[in-house]
Amino acid sequence: MFTRSIFSSYYRLLAGATLAFLAVTLAGCNDKVAEKAVRSRPVLVATAHYEAEAPERSFVGTIKPRIEADMGFRVPGKVAKRLVEVGQTVDVGQPLATLDEVDLKLQAEQADAELHAATGVLAQAAAAETRAKDLRVKGWTTDAQLDQAKAAADEARARLNRAERSVDLTKNSLAYATLLADSRGVVTATLVEPGQVVASGQTAIRVARFGEKEAVVAIPETLVGRAKEGTATVTLWSEPDKKYAAKLREIAPSADPATRTYLAKFSLPGADDRVSLGMTATLTLADAATQRVARLPLSALFNEGGDPSFYVVDDRGDVTLKPVTVKAFESSDVVVTGGVDEGAKVVALGVQKLDPSQKVRVVSSLSF
Repeated sequence: MFTRSIFSSYYRLLAGATLAFLAVTLAGCNDKVAEKAVRSRPVLVATAHYEAEAPERSFVGTIKPRIEADMGFRVPGKVAKRLVEVGQTVDVGQPLATLDEVDLKLQAEQADAELHAATGVLAQAAAAETRAKDLRVKGWTTDAQLDQAKAAADEARARLNRAERSVDLTKNSLAYATLLADSRGVVTATLVEPGQVVASGQTAIRVARFGEKEAVVAIPETLVGRAKEGTATVTLWSEPDKKYAAKLREIAPSADPATRTYLAKFSLPGADDRVSLGMTATLTLADAATQRVARLPLSALFNEGGDPSFYVVDDRGDVTLKPVTVKAFESSDVVVTGGVDEGAKVVALGVQKLDPSQKVRVVSSLSF
């Protein structure tokens, strides 16, 4: 009996110790689970990014020369030779095409003949005028005869002057039979062929001058003001990483009736040889001076009678309530100008129930 009592007491003590150990262990596990639960609260975040209040707009354009001249003969005639091809580089004074000079030479010879005739007539009229003056002094002629001699001499002088001008004109016309380049450039179009009869002023050769190049784009009417006052840059499709500063040089006074856009020409003072005529480019317009703002979800804003604030999550999972400066409210976003740093992670949902002392973890989705 005594031995059975001892064993019974021993088992009771052992059971009590076991229960006590289990209770302590379970309590510790509950604390760890609770702590883990506190630290593992998931949150969705939005990253603060500051940019221009008015976003940049881009348009597709074409690189063109600032000056592209349609060159033509100043006299009519039959084309004898075309001396250049499309894409050929020409220098100042280089012949581009010539006309048949037969008719022009005949006109020049005719003008020379008229000049010789006018010279002879003037000599005869001048001599008659001199004799009339001498006879009038001696009283052997009348004033009427003297006036007639003077009029004939004046007419002869005018005829000689007209003949001299005619000779000059025919010489110029003969020189105009050769079409010369008036500037250094590249031929972009040839519109005549040998044997073709052309009129005076008809376009024969189109030459784009070397020098300043420009980007030509179509601007919608809502962005005409930004095109005039903002800043512009141009990138080539062939070199998207290279930017060229652009400046508005000309904008159409009226919109295109079909597209309702305004044709704008932006000069490229820094364009190099890599900017070739006809290349496709992208023109980017931005406001000259604009405030930088960040757009964040409207649900991220915390406001309970005080200053508008955001909960910002750091790398350790701590959240901090930071007041912000609100510029405007949009349909689903709030526009702020300061208060949170660039790249800060702002809690986007559930900010009204968030405890600042609580640890959080950033997740990409709350559906789990």
